[in-house]
Amino acid sequence: MATCFNSIFQYLLFPDVGFMKNRNSSLGCGYCRFYTECLGMKLLRKRDIPEDRYTNAFLGYGPEDSHFVVELTYNYGVDKYDIGTGFGHFGIAVEDVAKTVDLVKAKGGKVTREPGPVKGGNTVIAFIEDPDGYKFELLERGPTPEPLCQVMLRVGDLDRAINFYKKAFGMELLRKRDNPDYKYTIAVMGYGPEDKNAVLELTYNHGVTEYDKGNGYAQIAIGTDDVYKTAEAIKLSGGKITREPGPLPGINTKITACLDPDGWKSVFVDNLDFLKELE
Repeated sequence: MATCFNSIFQYLLFPDVGFMKNRNSSLGCGYCRFYTECLGMKLLRKRDIPEDRYTNAFLGYGPEDSHFVVELTYNYGVDKYDIGTGFGHFGIAVEDVAKTVDLVKAKGGKVTREPGPVKGGNTVIAFIEDPDGYKFELLERGPTPEPLCQVMLRVGDLDRAINFYKKAFGMELLRKRDNPDYKYTIAVMGYGPEDKNAVLELTYNHGVTEYDKGNGYAQIAIGTDDVYKTAEAIKLSGGKITREPGPLPGINTKITACLDPDGWKSVFVDNLDFLKELE
């Protein structure tokens, strides 16, 4: 089963894990500077695939084989994407939110929520946006090995989503919090404690069952020891396989892809193959 988040596709989660998002403009130094200078990430690698007309940049707080990273994708000639209403934000843990916000402002970044306690809680947070409008929540915490700590997605049925990520992905329900005054409930899912690992925050807004997912946020990538067994577990848990397990053309890294009950995409990547790919 899965072991950790690798990257986000903005593109995000591999290590452990990552996420991915699509870029509205070229991945020049100016754009990556937001992530390196405002958020303190490192540009880990960049690759251009002219035959398929796209460029990737991978950024994070440590090597891809041990940290959650963000993968930015620029598709040649595409200058606009729709983020939609379903994607929420990425979370960044910092020791001093106010100081980080001052830095973001000094660098010309956009602050959409000034530092202050979260609604219904005590954690000091702030919200900023990258040049394409993707939101980042700054969370005030002590030192952590994984500052890129969270991906928030909105779901239409929280219990259904929790059960799916438990059974299909092998995640744990780390905590659940209901905020009736503000009409939302969150569930935090992951493969380890929040203070040391990237997690998935599922948000249910009371009475809202559907969201527009747009076409900007792409997927979360998760490492696994066996993509074939992972695909079977996903099928048995009611998930939809969108790419059958097997090697990618050209690089031979084995992956499988699926949709959760709300239509959010995840990609599972063979751990050993991924390490070979990095080499």
